Amino acid sequence: MKEKIYVHVADDHKILIEGIIAVINTDKDIEIKGYSLTGKEVIDWFSKKENNADVLILDISMPILDGFQVLKYFKKNKIDQKVIVLSSYDDSRIVQEVLSLGCKGYISKNEAGEHILRAIKSVSKGEQYFSNDIQSILLKSLSGEIVTKGKIPDKFRIDSLTERELDVLKLIMKEYSSLQIAERMFLSVYTIETYRKSLLKKLNVKNSVGLAMYAYKNKIV
Repeated sequence: MKEKIYVHVADDHKILIEGIIAVINTDKDIEIKGYSLTGKEVIDWFSKKENNADVLILDISMPILDGFQVLKYFKKNKIDQKVIVLSSYDDSRIVQEVLSLGCKGYISKNEAGEHILRAIKSVSKGEQYFSNDIQSILLKSLSGEIVTKGKIPDKFRIDSLTERELDVLKLIMKEYSSLQIAERMFLSVYTIETYRKSLLKKLNVKNSVGLAMYAYKNKIV
């Protein structure tokens, strides 16, 4: 008799979890073993000796602890857990980051229904699995082609900022001009303008107002 594949699902949207469970229940070889609504719940669930799952389906954007932090926890504690990330983010940098943290599969939420069962079966055997759109992005990236930047979480953008860029951003929030920022930081106006351009690019906004609004929204003070 073929052994069942046990799956734990983690996402902060209960309706999406219910959708995934409905798809999984169509396959007699796969069985759900609980779900989590936050990253902390994932870690708490796997910390209990009686709890285990062959595959964890993990969202990136979750409250308390996000998917990145869950993967880092597994890696730090040498927990060999097979993980499939299921996310609306489709930027190659995000995919490469989770792969470096030990993730075995990545499926975009747009293609979940088509790929989730095959992904579970492949990853449970130790293979990697990617939905078609993610596979295309990775192939282009590896071949050196220019890859259109996809959606990434705000936290990922913020973490990419240098300390100097954050200092400049905080002064932009206070409506300082480039000259005033340069005087305050003992740098040239040219250097400040370089930082400003870098901020616009990294945070994907068009002007100083956009920078200030982004910083306010993400509580950068």
